[in-house]
Amino acid sequence: MSTDHQRYSTENQAGVIRNYAAARGIEIVRTYADEGKSGLRLDGRDALKRLIDDVQNGRADFQTVLVYDISRWGRFQDADESAYYEYICKRAGITVQ
Repeated sequence: MSTDHQRYSTENQAGVIRNYAAARGIEIVRTYADEGKSGLRLDGRDALKRLIDDVQNGRADFQTVLVYDISRWGRFQDADESAYYEYICKRAGITVQ
């Protein structure tokens, strides 16, 4: 969530994602949202940690992770960290869109 730009509010992101999913016939089964948390570090990003844990431990009952913008996935200081989490999903057969 970005407090600098209203368009990045979790509410606005969720609306855009719902519209995207509906237009493509994608059913949203779960939402992982870290409202009000900085995307610079994984610390405090409990929802993202849960998502990665669900994927790694075979509890993911979804095939795709939808994000408003890849920058909403995380603005980690090391770009490889963001890519690493995406790779975990990819390795499990889950795409990130």
